Amino acid sequence: PFDSQEAKPYKNDPEILAMTNLLSAYMNNEIREFEKVLKQHSASVMGDAFIKLYLDDLLKNIRTQVLLRVIRPYTRIRLSFIATELNIPLNEVEDLLVSLILDGHIDGHVDQIGSLLLLADKAGDTKKYNALEKWSKQLATLQQTVYNKLV
Repeated sequence: PFDSQEAKPYKNDPEILAMTNLLSAYMNNEIREFEKVLKQHSASVMGDAFIKLYLDDLLKNIRTQVLLRVIRPYTRIRLSFIATELNIPLNEVEDLLVSLILDGHIDGHVDQIGSLLLLADKAGDTKKYNALEKWSKQLATLQQTVYNKLV
């Protein structure tokens, strides 16, 4: 965005730099970098009325993206682990999870006693694992057949 002659003088301006760093962290779903930029440049970022108005939405959005990426490989995951990854308190993790479950972005439920997120088994995964098991058995049969012919 700073290729034009008119914009080049503003390229290293601290306020512009803070905003570009904030945008970069947001686009790359780097929540720790996003929060670091917010802390370091809170005066310039919070001084912008437009950003200040939408900051809560931006934080929720980046947390949601990171949360979905973190829970993807799991069927059960501790809320404390999610809280550590998102760098937020446990109660905020629960609130975020509840909103995502109610909105249909996550298929599962929160076990508050065990402090776990339990994700529903996906039918597609079951099909995939059944197909892999069948393939594995066929390979074992083929191996046994070849072995018997050699012996």
